[in-house]
Amino acid sequence: MKTGAFEAGERILFLDERDRTYLVRLQTKGTFHTHGGALAHDLVIGEPEGTRVETTGGMALTAFRPRFADYALKMPRGAQVIYPKDIGPILVLTDIFPGARVLEAGTGSAALTLALGAAVGPSGCVVSYEVRPEHRDRAVLNIEAYHGSIPPRLQLRAGDLRDVAQTDDRFDRAVLDLPQPWDMLPALAGVLEPGGVLCCYLPTTVQVQQAVLAFEPAGFRHIETIETLQRSWHVTARSVRPDHRMVGHTGFLTVARLTGG
Repeated sequence: MKTGAFEAGERILFLDERDRTYLVRLQTKGTFHTHGGALAHDLVIGEPEGTRVETTGGMALTAFRPRFADYALKMPRGAQVIYPKDIGPILVLTDIFPGARVLEAGTGSAALTLALGAAVGPSGCVVSYEVRPEHRDRAVLNIEAYHGSIPPRLQLRAGDLRDVAQTDDRFDRAVLDLPQPWDMLPALAGVLEPGGVLCCYLPTTVQVQQAVLAFEPAGFRHIETIETLQRSWHVTARSVRPDHRMVGHTGFLTVARLTGG
């Protein structure tokens, strides 16, 4: 993550007075156009985070560097992204640690891939499989837009996750965003270390049930399923109340651990 003054070529987040956000890539002599007027990028380049500027129409904007959650929600999508509200629990429940070797499928739009890469750090690795070429292409573009290039710790592989059984790779953790993860359990059992943690992200109760019933025969125990709901609150000097809208059901997280045999 960069610090210091804004530079041409980096992405920044404009925040308006109604807390609406706009993700923009700064360009020398570039212009940001909005319903409230235009803003020259050069007014922001070279300035520190938190700088307040105004468009030609008098619209006030504050400039920040985007957090990962901001980027994940606004980046272009090939497949539906896993929301930040689910990414946090995935990282904690799966116990992703610096130096971990993590297996992922499918890559999708790469929101989770980026988070896993940050969690494992430079000493870890994330191997991510994606069977659909258009999704993998979008993932590559999103990761390059975020990092500038594909970091060495991220390996994006085209193909079916079961292909990993033909490699000598070993993993500490596995995270699957697939419609039928139970089909992958024999391959996972062959590449996960004993005690390794598996997390499956599934949208329906029918899929969750089928996955859970398949876990124990495949050698997985300590099984738990959760759902995360996110409700924001409106806080002013005169009232404190929940917002009218919330991020409700997106998917279930089912976590299990591989036994030693």
